[in-house]
Amino acid sequence: MSRLWQHPYVNVFKHLNVSEWKKSTKEGEVVSIMDKTLKSTVFRISGSIPAGNYIQLPRTSTQSLGLTGRYLYLLIKPIPSKYFVVHLDVATEEGLIVRISFSNLFREFKSTSTWLQFPFVCHPGKGSVEGVTRKTARQDIQGPAPPSSRWTILLLDFQYILSMYLNRRYSHLKSVRLCANIFIKNLFTSDMQYEAGISLQQAREAGLIAKGVAPLPRDMAFPVPKGGHWHDLYDYIRFPTAASRVPFDSIQVHSPVHSKGGQELGKMSPERVAPKTVYGSRDVKSRLTDINKITNPKKHGRRQSKMQSKKLPEVGLDHDVSVLQGALGEVHLFARDEDDVTIHRHDSRTGMTMSSKVGTARTSAALPDSKEPKYKSLKPDPILSLRRIIGFGGCTTREALWTANGSHIVYPCHAVIVSMEVKTGHQRFLIGHTDKVSSLSFNRNTTLLASAQTGQQSVVRVWKYQKGECLAMFRTHAQSVFCLSFSINGSVLCGVGKDGHGKNMVVAWDTSRVGKGGDISVLAKAHTDVDIVQMRVAPFDENKMVSCGRDNVRVWRVRNNTLRSAPVNIGDFHVAEFTDICFEASQPGLEPADKFVYACTRSGHIFEIDYNRVSVVHIRRLLPTGKEVKEKESMQSGSGIAINAMCVNESFCVTGSDDGFLRLWPLDFKNVFLEAEHEGPVTAVGITADGLRILAGTTTGNLGMLDISTRNYTTLMRSHTSNVLSVSLDPTRRQLATVSLDHTIRIWHMDTLQQLYDFNSPKECPCVITFHPSLQCFACGFENGCVRVFSIANTSLLAEMRQHKGRITGVVYTPNSHYLLTSSSIGSLALYDASQESYPLMRLLGNMVTKGDRYGPRALAMSEDGKQVAFVGPSEFTVMVVDARSLDEVMRIDITSIVSEMESPMIDTASSVCYAPQRAKQLLVSTSNSHLLRLDARNGRLINKVSNMHRSGVTSMEVCSDGRHLASAGDKIIKIWDYHMRLDINFQVFIGHSERIQQVTFTPDNLGMISVGEAVFMWDFYGAKRDQPPLGTTLETEHFLSRSDLSPLKPRKSPVRRNLDLTGSLRPRSQAPLPTSPTRLVDDTSTEDEDAAGISLLGGVTAATVARDEEVLIGPELESRSSMEESSITETDEPPPAECLGLSPRTRQHRRPDLSTEMDSSALPLPVLKPATDKTLQFKPSCYRHFVARDNQTQMAQRRYIAPPNQAGLKLKSVLGYNGNGRGNLVWHPDTGLFAYTSGCVIVIEDLNTGNQRHLMGHVEEISTLTFQHDCQVLASASGSHGLTTSQICLWDVQAVLCTKVLSYHEHDIVCLAYSRDDRFLVSVGDYRDCTLVVWSTHDYSLLAASKSAQPIHDLSWDPYTTNEFSSVGETGTLLFWMLDETQGRFSLNVHEADVPQDLMDSKHMILGDVSFTCLQYGGDSVLYVGTNTGVLSAWDTRHNSCFMHWDADSAEIGLIVSRFGSSRLITGGASRMLRLWSVYGVGELRLAAGVSNGRPGQGLVMEDEMSLDGAVTSAEFDDTMDIGVVGTTSGTLWYINWVERSSIRIVSSYASKVNSIVFSTSDYFASCADDGSLRLYSTTDMEQTLQFQVLDQSCNCLAFSPKQAPSGSSQIVPAEDDQPLQRVAAGYSDGTVRLFDLGKVEMVLKMQPHGVAVTAICFSTDGHVVLSGGTDGLIAVSSPTTGMTMRVINDHKGAPITDMDVTSNQEAEFGLGLKSPHLWLAASADRRVSVWSADWPKDFCEMVDWLSFPAPAFTPDGTVIRKGDIAQYQLLPKSLARFSPADPDVIIYAGYGMQKQIQFYSISQKKVVRSTALTHWATTLDVSPQGHLIAVGTAERLLKVVDYHESSFQDFVGHNDAVQLVRFTPSGKQVFTVAYNQILVWEVVV
Repeated sequence: MSRLWQHPYVNVFKHLNVSEWKKSTKEGEVVSIMDKTLKSTVFRISGSIPAGNYIQLPRTSTQSLGLTGRYLYLLIKPIPSKYFVVHLDVATEEGLIVRISFSNLFREFKSTSTWLQFPFVCHPGKGSVEGVTRKTARQDIQGPAPPSSRWTILLLDFQYILSMYLNRRYSHLKSVRLCANIFIKNLFTSDMQYEAGISLQQAREAGLIAKGVAPLPRDMAFPVPKGGHWHDLYDYIRFPTAASRVPFDSIQVHSPVHSKGGQELGKMSPERVAPKTVYGSRDVKSRLTDINKITNPKKHGRRQSKMQSKKLPEVGLDHDVSVLQGALGEVHLFARDEDDVTIHRHDSRTGMTMSSKVGTARTSAALPDSKEPKYKSLKPDPILSLRRIIGFGGCTTREALWTANGSHIVYPCHAVIVSMEVKTGHQRFLIGHTDKVSSLSFNRNTTLLASAQTGQQSVVRVWKYQKGECLAMFRTHAQSVFCLSFSINGSVLCGVGKDGHGKNMVVAWDTSRVGKGGDISVLAKAHTDVDIVQMRVAPFDENKMVSCGRDNVRVWRVRNNTLRSAPVNIGDFHVAEFTDICFEASQPGLEPADKFVYACTRSGHIFEIDYNRVSVVHIRRLLPTGKEVKEKESMQSGSGIAINAMCVNESFCVTGSDDGFLRLWPLDFKNVFLEAEHEGPVTAVGITADGLRILAGTTTGNLGMLDISTRNYTTLMRSHTSNVLSVSLDPTRRQLATVSLDHTIRIWHMDTLQQLYDFNSPKECPCVITFHPSLQCFACGFENGCVRVFSIANTSLLAEMRQHKGRITGVVYTPNSHYLLTSSSIGSLALYDASQESYPLMRLLGNMVTKGDRYGPRALAMSEDGKQVAFVGPSEFTVMVVDARSLDEVMRIDITSIVSEMESPMIDTASSVCYAPQRAKQLLVSTSNSHLLRLDARNGRLINKVSNMHRSGVTSMEVCSDGRHLASAGDKIIKIWDYHMRLDINFQVFIGHSERIQQVTFTPDNLGMISVGEAVFMWDFYGAKRDQPPLGTTLETEHFLSRSDLSPLKPRKSPVRRNLDLTGSLRPRSQAPLPTSPTRLVDDTSTEDEDAAGISLLGGVTAATVARDEEVLIGPELESRSSMEESSITETDEPPPAECLGLSPRTRQHRRPDLSTEMDSSALPLPVLKPATDKTLQFKPSCYRHFVARDNQTQMAQRRYIAPPNQAGLKLKSVLGYNGNGRGNLVWHPDTGLFAYTSGCVIVIEDLNTGNQRHLMGHVEEISTLTFQHDCQVLASASGSHGLTTSQICLWDVQAVLCTKVLSYHEHDIVCLAYSRDDRFLVSVGDYRDCTLVVWSTHDYSLLAASKSAQPIHDLSWDPYTTNEFSSVGETGTLLFWMLDETQGRFSLNVHEADVPQDLMDSKHMILGDVSFTCLQYGGDSVLYVGTNTGVLSAWDTRHNSCFMHWDADSAEIGLIVSRFGSSRLITGGASRMLRLWSVYGVGELRLAAGVSNGRPGQGLVMEDEMSLDGAVTSAEFDDTMDIGVVGTTSGTLWYINWVERSSIRIVSSYASKVNSIVFSTSDYFASCADDGSLRLYSTTDMEQTLQFQVLDQSCNCLAFSPKQAPSGSSQIVPAEDDQPLQRVAAGYSDGTVRLFDLGKVEMVLKMQPHGVAVTAICFSTDGHVVLSGGTDGLIAVSSPTTGMTMRVINDHKGAPITDMDVTSNQEAEFGLGLKSPHLWLAASADRRVSVWSADWPKDFCEMVDWLSFPAPAFTPDGTVIRKGDIAQYQLLPKSLARFSPADPDVIIYAGYGMQKQIQFYSISQKKVVRSTALTHWATTLDVSPQGHLIAVGTAERLLKVVDYHESSFQDFVGHNDAVQLVRFTPSGKQVFTVAYNQILVWEVVV
């Protein structure tokens, strides 16, 4: 409901007319009586059971009151000696319904996420016995109401209650239930706070009116006798309140407002006042003492009464305060003037007390900013990703499947499903099962994958295989599902498992709707006593199945929701053990039901079964190679092959058997085609669709592939067959060693994961392994106490040590490889000399390490320097540190004493130890209570403690080598922690393991992590800084090198420019500058490659042809620097980075060598400069003058179908708008009248007299700048690169409107273009990302010279006095003077950097950072004017390149300067939106007084005039007299400026934000709206803006004109008849409001709020009686445009945003449906559903005619999986669009996301899609011509498609540089408007 009619309050009983009980209901004893006290009628609700006697508002629970008032006022009186209950249902902004209940029956406050229960304490009357007793007993009355209870006004603040107790935001009141026993007079809701017992005059005198507090209105007032006081007669309760009384969180009366110490009027929460300083001492001990003083009780001589403060001191504004929050919530304050504010917080998640300092400047509060994220978490997120798994099987090795295309195999690895690409070995994972996967099944096209897990929690998951998304998960009644089978189309899934009694249970599920987001239902299930091993769904009938097991083969069928089976008569073979079954492949001419079924047995028999006759046709027995293969009659005769698995295709059969052979048989099984032997029994086989490759899986964990054509066998995966116990890495040889319970030691290659070596120990199980630090060998400990050292190179045993008696729990080498230390489970610790081959024992100690197997495999922790070893021992309560070279005890740490100091209630024991990197000097200890203790490794002192590491304890942990992250394992999960625990959420959790994780370890480069348990998991770790050099690396900055006579040395490149010293002079330095920060060196190899390839970093030409003197220093500092640079050349070994020009005060020369003698110049490739090596240059400049393209995620379609101009159906007629994001993108020549500007990627040439436009279309991306030659014949435009599109400079013939040349050089955007005075040269400048400057010849547009500046260039201008000199300005006060030298027959660029005066750089606006020069313009008399980002304008003498004066010309950045040759006027414009006209007459003479080198503030300058515009100035052109001109602003407006008349006229206006809608009236007007909240009206005749409505801080999303037509001839904007407005516009906004504008009166006539969310679609009904609006929540509101009331809410589309709405009226068409009304309307939602309705609004009739639902994949076009219930996912999908067809009233035209890109034509009468038209791209918008012959479609690929309605042919049109989001035909159908972001194009329809 709208808030307008609810202001100031709502009388609920009157609003619902409670006395008639039509909109409310009553139950039980509810009567109306006359109350003598109030002298009015009230309701009495009584009864013994409150739940059975109540008043319900509104009538039913499905309805809603929709009352949005923040406060609820209840006028109630409890019935004496009775209990009452009141239930209030309120809605939050998230749509959650919360019940708030209060009652005197409740004894204490209780809360859940959806229910709050508050106790109500009844207050006795004043002077009553109960009141006196309460005061004496000093307690409140709880329980039944006292006899003296009084009438009470209860004020409930819903907003505060939900925010405080549930952290929710209040939306509206839904319903009220008033239960017995209570008197109720009325209910009121309001957004205002009313105070009882005061008058209006008292409220004004107290200043309450200004605070939003008013006296009670008449409807709420209680009668008060003359001379009486309100509070003596009645009670007024506010809840919540600032006071706190027992019981807490109760609703009760507090002190009256006029009593002493009472709460201030109008205040419901404590008020902050000026801070009170609490001075503390300087040291920490004293502060702890202060804490004790504050927290401990004080002794007083006499008892003091408790004082309650009603005001809280404000923290952190005037003094520095340290805030400490205790464990019980108490707060301790310590203040000191020189301290920062420190906030100490105890985090229950991390277990740490963290401190953070907050600045105490008066401009910032000490409390965290509310705009900051609530929690700081570990970044990046995720920090780990699973890359590879070494493992196969787990529960079963029978499951290994091919995908349909044969590129991947899918198999289980314990609880993870792995999809491996056969060609590359790349793996991806389907993670979600919590136990081992027992079965897998694909449908035929492998789009759906079903998987089941074993165990009691036996669930089945259905996956979208391509995306790895779990579509459904369901639990069957069976346990341990061991067999799954999909039907061919994936609509039926069959599974076999065990029921609760241990019997086999077969279940068939309906999975036909799972891909569309539907549920999975059980088709049928059956319990059976027969054994089932395998079951398959028939490929020809999804309701038929075949199963096999011990002694049986059965045929199953689903019919009438029952599952029945019939046995196959197998004759005498009733004792056969069947192992697998499969269907015969399709044969031409064979009926589906006539197929054979093949079943195999463990005795080697193959049964051929006729499925149709349910009988055995053939029985064959397979024998090993060399024996006769013939049919047998007995199961016992002969020695057959024990077959485990089989697979059949059209040509052959594949079997896998216990003897380890994979065999290929013909279908008659007479001989063997191929066989491949494996290490173990083959249990899984599979054939690709093409029949060329066979997959084999074995019980030994191997997966292999046999290529039939080449007969090559490839092992895809080897794995352990049992749990992995330990892992070790060899970083030198990139090898990985693992040991397992399967008694094997395996060596793997870390990159390919191929098994290199396999050491088998059948009698002894290895348990710990570690690599030698340098040699190719490893040490391994075994469970019998033996330690052996193996050589990998020759696979031999090097040494064997048998000193230990128990299981080995730790083996570790010292980093220098001199010693080996081992420990065992019985507590012994041994030290061996590893420098000798025999590993002699040096020392053996007993009872050192705590006893037990659980401390392995990493019981020993070695420090990084190899000096100390730590372990848990000798008891589990201590940690011991010993010397690694002698085993002498260094330190012993008692864990129990440490934990007791931390006040832990339980005795804790140590479980594992780990050393941090050496620089941290810390030892980590994990305990049995899941604590992590961080100890000082030098003295054992506790640094901090982290609680709740893992629920069941830590099994392994390790710190990465950079000391930034900690990895821990436990609870079958891995956690990555911020080592320093400085965040709010310090860890991330990763799943995948299904069993105990034995060990986690980081790779040496910190780019990966390995975890072992049931398998080997390899993870990518993203927490390391991959682009930084290693720690300890010393990097130096090289000096400038310029020697050309050092021929033996390689040509050196100049380094990155030095930092500009703003405090000293710019004279050459006497010594080399020291680097301020580490600089990354240039890679030797890359430098050599570039030189070898002939690419120069300076000029871009081949190094072989560059002259030795190409780089020359010119200037007085050359000699002083030469000696220093010569020495630097001889001392350095590394070449410096590429040179960046422009900041050293000297001239450098860059030439393009003359190559005419070597090759043709036309064949020369364009030189390409390398990007800047300094990453800081990649940041966007802070000044707005530098062009930065608008963020655009779209790409131009690569395939376009554009018709020839003479056959095109559309012609671009007009462009609305100017691109305010461009810079210098406006040209105007007053003499020729040439006027051009840009809009997106289109150049508009407009005749200012007639308004006619011509368009230059050739760019693909946004045009950044324009310039034209002085003869106005050639126009140059530039656009940047984006995606596959390169940057372009287009040269246009203005007269012919033709592009004559396209230049491409720059890597990114182009910010400046400028022609020289004689038009011989064109200069282009790249943006901040490449900083390149290129000079082109206009004769043939060849590249003459190119250079690079160290800082971004913002502006460039040619000197009007010369033809080969120009200047540029840029970041950090850079002013460069350039000269194009052509004296030597070749072109070269000389550059000089000007010396900037210090006072010009020391600006008053230094808060902005470095001062940047943003623009420049040449004036008369060799004067150059330069503007800065601080508003300072400086004048420079171009003869000496020096500044002679400067002055403050603006308050903000100056972005543009305009001056004309010989003129004494200057115009400036900038970010302040001010355009200023200056008189600079005689400025040139001031340089004589100012000197040459020292700039002085300007005096005597006159500002003649100024004008205020609507945005920052981006471009401007003026005539020679500087009187008139055209100016463009960032708001997208072009202004005509006349200084003589002091006038500014808007020439072109456009949107600066996204345009959302365009609608047309029946008159010659159209309206548009945008994200900036504006609604604009244009004339369709001249495209001029007529008026504008603006709503601040809201986005206008949609528009609709009222359907009534108006006659012409009225004086109003939209003509009216009989003085009544006939044309109105309804607009929907982002806040859920709908505003109605009267265009005739130019005013808003109505504001409604039918939605609580943004309005996305709106339209009038055909008769104009109602307004239909849809929101992002899918609700459709039907509102009255006259009263503003919401008449109806339609929730059929709830949950999906409404994307489109349309109305139609056809008096003749009934479609054969018997419609009661010919007025139809439809609504489309983002979930691809369209509802069609028939309505007769005057009769309040509306019913659904049809419901359309269109299928679509479960993923977005970019591959993102669509999550159910996530509304945000709809933004990634193309919109659902629907329109009524003007040509066929029976047809609805639909376009949206689906299985194919198409437009569908749906017939209402036939209830089906009658035809469709294919599209090349997804449609983003759609409209149909009123004439019915054309359909216009916009796409995200920037195309406008025009489709023939009848023939389905189409044409593409380009012109936008962003996604076409809106297409609309005019009512006449002669024009079509298209919108892309803020650009509006008008096309003329010519067909």
